[in-house]
Parts: sequence; structure tokens; C-alpha cells
Amino acid sequence: MVEICVIYDKVRFEEKTLYERALRRGIKAQLADAKSITLNTETKNMDLKLGDIILQRSVSHFRGLYLTACLESLGFFVINKFKVSETCGNKMMTSLSLVKHKVPTPITHFAFSAESAMEVINNTGFPLVMKPIIGSWGRGVFPLRDEEVANMVIEMREENDSPLARIYYIQEMIKRPPRDIRCIVIGDKIVAAIYRYSAKNEWRTNVSRGGKVEVASITKELEDISLKAAKAMGGGILGIDIMEDENRGLMVHEINNTVEFRGASSVSETDIADEIIDYVLRIARK
Repeated sequence: MVEICVIYDKVRFEEKTLYERALRRGIKAQLADAKSITLNTETKNMDLKLGDIILQRSVSHFRGLYLTACLESLGFFVINKFKVSETCGNKMMTSLSLVKHKVPTPITHFAFSAESAMEVINNTGFPLVMKPIIGSWGRGVFPLRDEEVANMVIEMREENDSPLARIYYIQEMIKRPPRDIRCIVIGDKIVAAIYRYSAKNEWRTNVSRGGKVEVASITKELEDISLKAAKAMGGGILGIDIMEDENRGLMVHEINNTVEFRGASSVSETDIADEIIDYVLRIARK
């Protein structure tokens, strides 16, 4: 019998639902806290007792990324793979991969000092959006509407001790409705799509910031761009975030490697947790 291991560093709706759904279906499953796992250069696969296939669900990007690297080196099959996690977890790498695979995406500038970032901003013109290359839930994302705000954001980042703060990711601000689209892709199938609407006095659409959700129709255009974006990342279980540009149509702006689906589950007729379990079992039986 296949055993599924759900690795977490914080038990959320998603991890609890995946674990409970597997047990309800008679599948052997376990929850494993990433913070408690240790290994060394002599560790063998059988020493960790993590089952046959692993769902990596750590909230911490770096914890999940490097634990996945260790587990893959021991021969574990981890979903999502290290390379997928590395690309999706870094907005710059995501943008570069989308462009390489000809997936429509906003024009994005990269700069590597405060001076060059300000030069890009002045040459491009406002409005723009500045984002950290690593981060989620809309944290550290700022709309730049004038030079004063741009200077303040850059000054704040220069005071940050993280070397990643010196890498500037500056994106055009898409003219869109007050919403974006989150598509959940599992393997070669789009299983759910939702509109995420901005909360009052908030331009970001993150559900974690009070954004509201409703079902979005899965059109052929939406399916095509979502699957193409997922393939560009290397496949797996992904959240594809898409904006509707008033002139250019659908544009992929971010891809989530450890996709949250509580909001989508609240409005979708699809049982997303069941779809994930089905996918994991198909992988395990290959």
C-alpha cells in the first residue's frame, strides 16, 4: 500500500485536509513537521520512515526548498520537485522562465543597486510595482506612483540587512479590473479557477489580505495559458496567478509552488484535496 507523507512547518487548512482526506480514503498517511527532521551525509532513505511519496507543504520557502533537496538526494519523490520549487519561489526566476517559454507576462525590470533601480524607474515612468524576489501573501509589494514613494521604498530596502533586498524586481502596473485569477493546476489538468477581488482600500488581491473569491469560468484561453505556465515551471501542483490586461488579455504574473486552496475550496465544486490525492497516487504507482 502506498504511504503519503505531508511535510509541514505550520498546519493549515490545506495540510489538515490533505491528511484527513487520505485517511478517509483508506490511504496510509502521515504528517511530518519539517522543523523536527534531521539528517546527515550518512543518512539512508529507510532511516527517515517518510513513506513512499512526499507532499512538501512547508510555508517557509528556504526550509522547504533545502529539505526537498536533501530528500531528493536520498531517492524520495517529492512534490513539488526541488527545481520547480526553486523557480516558483523566486519571482525573478519565474519571470525569466515564463519569457523563455513564451508565456505572456508583465514587463519586468531587474536592477542590482539602488542607483540603477532608480534609473530604471525614472526611465520607465509611473506607475510601477516593486516586489521582493522571494516572498508571498503580498508582503513587501509596493505600488510606486511617484518619485517620492519610489525613493522611500528604495531607502527602506537599502536599510534591510538581507542581500536579497539589493536585488530589485520592478514590474509594470497592469491596467486590470480590481481582481486577478488564481488557477490551480495539478499535473496536466486545471482543476479550479477563482477570481480574487481586492478588499476595501487594498489594491492587492491576496485572500490573506481580505480579498474575496468567486468561481471563474475555465475558458479555453484560461486553460491554455495556465497549462503552458505550469509546464514552463516543470509541472506538479501549482497556483497560477493571472491578470486581465485591458489591451493584451491574460498575463501570468506569479506562480505559487505550495498553493493554498482554502479560498478556492470554499466556492469551487471540485474537491481540490481529492484531486491532489489522486495525482499523488498516480505518481506513486508509475
